[in-house]
Amino acid sequence: MIEVSTIAIIISLVALAYAAYLSFRILAVKAGSEKMQHIANAIREGAMAYMARQYKTIAIFAVIITGLLYWLFSFPIAAGFLLGAILSGFSGYVGMSISVRANVRTAETAKIGAKEALDVAFKGGSVTGMAVVGFALLAVSLFYSIYKDPALLIGLGFGASLISLFARVGGGIFTKAADVGADLVGKIEKGIPEDDPRNPATIADNVGDNVGDCAGMGADLYETYVVTILAAMLLATIPSVSSTISMAVELPLILGSIAVISSIIGMWFVKLGKSGNIMGALYKGLIVSGVLSAIGFYFAVAYTGNSLNLFLATLVGLVITVLINVVTEYYTSTKYSPVKMIAKASETGAGTNLIMGLAIGLQSTIIPVLIIAAGIIAAFMLSGIYGVAIAAVAMLSLTGVIIALDSYGPITDNAGGIAEMAGLDKDVRKTTDELDAVGNTTKAVTKGYAVGSAALGALALFAAFTQEIGLLKEGIVYLITDPLVMVGLLLGALLPFAFSSVLMTAVGSTAHKVVIEVRRQFKEIKGIMTGEEQPEYGKCVDIVTKAAIKNMIIPAVIAVVAPLLVGLILGIKALGGLLIGVILSGLLLALFMSNAGAAWDNAKKYIEDGNHGGKGSDAHKAAVVGDTVGDPFKDTAGPALNALIKVINTLAIVFAPLFVMYGLTLI
Repeated sequence: MIEVSTIAIIISLVALAYAAYLSFRILAVKAGSEKMQHIANAIREGAMAYMARQYKTIAIFAVIITGLLYWLFSFPIAAGFLLGAILSGFSGYVGMSISVRANVRTAETAKIGAKEALDVAFKGGSVTGMAVVGFALLAVSLFYSIYKDPALLIGLGFGASLISLFARVGGGIFTKAADVGADLVGKIEKGIPEDDPRNPATIADNVGDNVGDCAGMGADLYETYVVTILAAMLLATIPSVSSTISMAVELPLILGSIAVISSIIGMWFVKLGKSGNIMGALYKGLIVSGVLSAIGFYFAVAYTGNSLNLFLATLVGLVITVLINVVTEYYTSTKYSPVKMIAKASETGAGTNLIMGLAIGLQSTIIPVLIIAAGIIAAFMLSGIYGVAIAAVAMLSLTGVIIALDSYGPITDNAGGIAEMAGLDKDVRKTTDELDAVGNTTKAVTKGYAVGSAALGALALFAAFTQEIGLLKEGIVYLITDPLVMVGLLLGALLPFAFSSVLMTAVGSTAHKVVIEVRRQFKEIKGIMTGEEQPEYGKCVDIVTKAAIKNMIIPAVIAVVAPLLVGLILGIKALGGLLIGVILSGLLLALFMSNAGAAWDNAKKYIEDGNHGGKGSDAHKAAVVGDTVGDPFKDTAGPALNALIKVINTLAIVFAPLFVMYGLTLI
């Protein structure tokens, strides 16, 4: 009989082979005119140059930490960390390398129609999705096939989490500093359209879309996928779980394998019908993948001889995914009242736009938290804490399609930029704008999914942490009345705010430099506005690249040092409080920032579509200010909180033996 881990390895290779197949399909599409290719090459070269510099910096940290883990613990932990780190970076790199080639081909096929352009853009996003899922499943199943002990796989999760943090932070700072700088001077001061070739920051802006959303989101969900499966496998080693659930350790690998096949089939259903509903076409693929996964999960539970309750727990995870997607779309889409309320508020200035956007962002946390809370209770009642972990694994079964939806966004955004800069017909730009408008919503929905899955995954990680501590030292109880636990909770709740402050400051200071550079070029290069001279695009790319590399270090240090200090100085109880505090505070802050930012963005888009005065109106200028504030909310600080939560939780599990042996207890 073939082992489950071997089957999972084979399925992961199928996912990677499918990503390669899609890549060849995309590269076979005509890349457009020489001018279009010149613009696309500038975007690709900027993205690849940034990624190369980022990975060189990350490699230094990865090597140091690998050596430290080998010295403190064992070869499997160190090797797992290194493999997790390498595949995390590689999955994002592979996806981005295709997205920066799919953009120009999407613009070219937009000359034919929206159906053809959607096909190219979604296939480009699907490469990232299948690469991420394939590498994640390969890493876990390969390591498990070698060591057969989930406890030795935790280094894998730590490596994935830490690299994800670097990718999210660096990419987020790059993309939003460029975007803010381009908008403040281009739209507000010069009154020129987005992606206008006269804007010196426009290439940097388009580069940022790829390094932030494609590479950043890919690394983010790669590590969520890895650590959630690891958490479920760790919980399966608890005697009460292993004695009541058959094949409890292997079940997450079985579910992950089923989901890969379901996702590949679902992707083939993404085709634009006669109605022309782009969002409907994308959701069709998501729904088919979810239904096929659910059917597969039933047979998996039946095959392993487990209770129907375990299958119902997987359905809980799928239902949470659907509901969070629906709620996120409601709060961020131009079709619904929240975004329209922000657009209406823009008529009276930037102040009212900001107030309404903040209110909508705060409000948008309520229903998702209630959904997640209900899901936790339902999954726990069905199959205990292992049921919660399985619900999280089921949520992540849709990762491949979800990442495809997310990466579709920057591809269509870039396609619109290339169409604008290359001077293509208005009909082409209209098609790319229609695709891009949907892309804004899919990116917002993806962030909501990432936050929700991170919350459930982190809860499973915390349960795994308490399980490991219980094995190392008996009698540890986390009571809210314990001063150490309370202090840990407060410190944990504080960390996401301090972390976000560092990121917002980095975006603000870098955007300031971009604005000064763009103003200088408009002033000194006289022929820019008339089109007689080309802007110096490379100057802005260089500014944001250097700033992103420099400013991604401190957030990573915060994520690593904080739990180490708390665990060693205040002890295990305070560290337990810290983990819960980070999960709760990080979840709420990430939801608030991601949804508020997306709502501000789409309120601006809604006005640009001709509502409330349209482009150039006072309402539009106010909405641009709101979008400027929302940009680092939704694309830098908010998404990076997912990685922060999981880095701290995985680090706590890895270093738990040290905390038990050497941690002080002040009270």
